[in-house]
Amino acid sequence: MKRANSKNKSFVKKILYLSAALLCLAANLRAQEGKIKIPDNVFVPKGQWVVGSSVSYSEHTEENYQFLIVDKFNSDGYTFKVSPLITYAVKDNLTMGGRFSYGRTLTKFDGLSLDLGDDLDFDLNDTYQLKHSYSVMAVMRNYINLGTSKRFALYAETQLQFGGSQAKLVTKDGEALTGTYTSSTDFGIGVSPGIVAFVNNYTAVEVSVGVLGVNFSKVKQKTDQIYMGDQTSSSANFRINLFSIGLGIAFYL
Repeated sequence: MKRANSKNKSFVKKILYLSAALLCLAANLRAQEGKIKIPDNVFVPKGQWVVGSSVSYSEHTEENYQFLIVDKFNSDGYTFKVSPLITYAVKDNLTMGGRFSYGRTLTKFDGLSLDLGDDLDFDLNDTYQLKHSYSVMAVMRNYINLGTSKRFALYAETQLQFGGSQAKLVTKDGEALTGTYTSSTDFGIGVSPGIVAFVNNYTAVEVSVGVLGVNFSKVKQKTDQIYMGDQTSSSANFRINLFSIGLGIAFYL
């Protein structure tokens, strides 16, 4: 009986030692898992609406401007663009929706003189160009947190764009008046990265810039209601477009 009891005690000790070793191993694995686990930061949770708009405006004035073959250049004008946006978060940090864009550009020329050499000169006086452009876009936004911050994040907006424009160029030379009307149909795919910063729980300021795009355009031109012309063009670029920098405000509802 004593030998059996001693064997039982030895067996129980082995079980206790093995259980303690397994508990230590499990605790160590849990600690290691906690160290290597990356926190899942959600900047825009699923089911949230994002409504906002970006606006840009610029003016320019040139007086007796000279550059390369330009002997004299007087000009003034402005460019205005507004682009409202509405998207819905289909999953965490991913929103999909639409955007509308409208732009207006006015440029006036007075006394544009080009020196082409060999007694070849070109003068342009009393000329102005007015252009309206519009487009609708399907957009998809991916957000990336900056560290563990809930206030700042980067995003990449992919845009599928369809739109067009109308422009008229009018030139007056003495009593003669010449006008050219241009219309275009445009299609493009682009990527516009940006940064967003919350100023409170629901309002954020956004800054974006276009860097990548593929564009197709078909242009029709009519001069003095007599001469007709067509042009088809396509282009692809991967560069920072400083003219596409947009400053906007968005509401996360």
